[in-house]
Amino acid sequence: MEVRRKLLNSVDRCVDEALEGLVRSHGGLVLLRGHRVVLRSDLQSIKGKVALLSGGGSGHEPAHAGFIGEGMLSGAVAGSVFASPPPGSVLAAILTLWKGGASGVLLIVKNYTGDRLNFGIAVEQARSQGVPVDMVIVADDCAFTQPSKAGRRGLCGTVFIHKLAGALAEKGCALDDIVAQLNEATKKIGTLGVSLSPCSVPGCLPTFQLPPGEMELGLGIHGEPGIKRSKVDSADEVVKNIINHMTDSSNKSHLSLKSGDKVVLCVNNLGALSCLEIAVVSKAAIHCLEERGVLVSRVMSGSFMTSLEMAGMSLSLMKVDEEMLRLFDAKTTAPAWPNLSTASVSGRNLFVEPAAKPAAASDKCSEGALSSVIRLVLEAVCKILLQRQEELNALDRAAGDGDCGSTHALVANAIQEWLQTSRIPGNLGQLLADLALLVQERMGGSSGALYCLFLSAAAPHLRQNCDGAAWAKALHAGTEAMKRYGGAEPGDRTMLDALCPAVEELKKLSTAPPGGLIKVLQAAAEKADLGAESTRNLTARAGRASYVASEHLTQPDPGAVAVAAILRAVLDSLKA
Repeated sequence: MEVRRKLLNSVDRCVDEALEGLVRSHGGLVLLRGHRVVLRSDLQSIKGKVALLSGGGSGHEPAHAGFIGEGMLSGAVAGSVFASPPPGSVLAAILTLWKGGASGVLLIVKNYTGDRLNFGIAVEQARSQGVPVDMVIVADDCAFTQPSKAGRRGLCGTVFIHKLAGALAEKGCALDDIVAQLNEATKKIGTLGVSLSPCSVPGCLPTFQLPPGEMELGLGIHGEPGIKRSKVDSADEVVKNIINHMTDSSNKSHLSLKSGDKVVLCVNNLGALSCLEIAVVSKAAIHCLEERGVLVSRVMSGSFMTSLEMAGMSLSLMKVDEEMLRLFDAKTTAPAWPNLSTASVSGRNLFVEPAAKPAAASDKCSEGALSSVIRLVLEAVCKILLQRQEELNALDRAAGDGDCGSTHALVANAIQEWLQTSRIPGNLGQLLADLALLVQERMGGSSGALYCLFLSAAAPHLRQNCDGAAWAKALHAGTEAMKRYGGAEPGDRTMLDALCPAVEELKKLSTAPPGGLIKVLQAAAEKADLGAESTRNLTARAGRASYVASEHLTQPDPGAVAVAAILRAVLDSLKA
């Protein structure tokens, strides 16, 4: 087993550099020289109020220094990674806050032996110097059905206490009053986590071993053993198991929760889960609680108390009443506190209805004089695309994912179905708009998007007129839209290498004599064939093929070949 690589400069200096990085990034924070202590930069604002101090081992970022600010902590003391800070630094922080004009200092400490001892030493030393100081212990772990004498561990629920304490201190409450209210609040908080991987202290081996495909329930934030190992399950099942264990009355460390209770939910990323996974877990947790009749008042989702790079999450619940919610919602400038809505999560309508989709023209328009001809042209185009499906797929396998023919076949089948069930509108602008919508819904891929752009941009130019000049404008608008949004130009080895030369030829429709349509179309089809063949020798500069080495691209571009085939099918059907 190897020591994991981390993006650090020095194992010995990583905590100091991390604290400096945090303080440099946020103007509301300063460092206490000679100590791993972060303080509010506006200490004059706490004069006459209770100052709040927390802390513990590093490696749990953004806890605790990320929660310093107006309405939350006044300061935080950091130890080495996963190690309690020394009493001397805690005392230095207490005295700085006291001499800055605080009416008293409250320490908020997670229930770990090292933290209790070292913060406790500082409390006693500060009291001997006349400082009004007290300590609240947070023990929110719901893992162990029979907790040891050490008691329940302090976990992410501590962040709830930071927030409530900050709001109470900002209101000007006395130290004793704050302590009493927080001690009551801690009884209403529970936390339980699950891990899919261990973490590792910088320069050390992982804190524990977890076989692939297994997860551990109820572990501590330093990698301490949990209560159960099992196979990794779905997010829904994992969340249900966590909440069941947290609220099981036979578990002596459970959180009593009944239908009708209001809670704040914290979905905490332990370090290495993706934002997508955390969002899925959040949805599962809200649903699970609401199924039990619990009202979810607020949800905070993200990284609040991590365990280095551990892939896992914890759920924290705090039962609340209206007064606690007011404290929870109170303003704070702490950089790691999320910008939460004050609207209740439960009972909120999640959806709005989309605007009514306009009916397709074919549903309400009568056919026109050209409808029968258009039907023949579209049938011919579909037939050729289906016949050449495998050829286009084979060309695409050299440069892409081998589905160019399949995506063209999708839209060919869709148009065939449409022809059997719909009237072809006599207005050609409406026809192109209908085809654009059909391509958008049924074709997929970048080819579908490009054809949809072409048809959508061309359609308005044919709504009032469909003479040669109108067709020239429509085709020009369509190719310009493809270039503008797709980012490619002729010469980039894309479908534009067949389409653009053909459109330049088709612009001659604006000046073509009566009966000259077939001649112009014949020239356009020939230009498309030449353009498609020319892509054999071009370097791809756009699309997926641009990521493939040129020496591997020896066949024509499949998109260009498809465009040429479509134009040839149009020509042949009109000739017939």
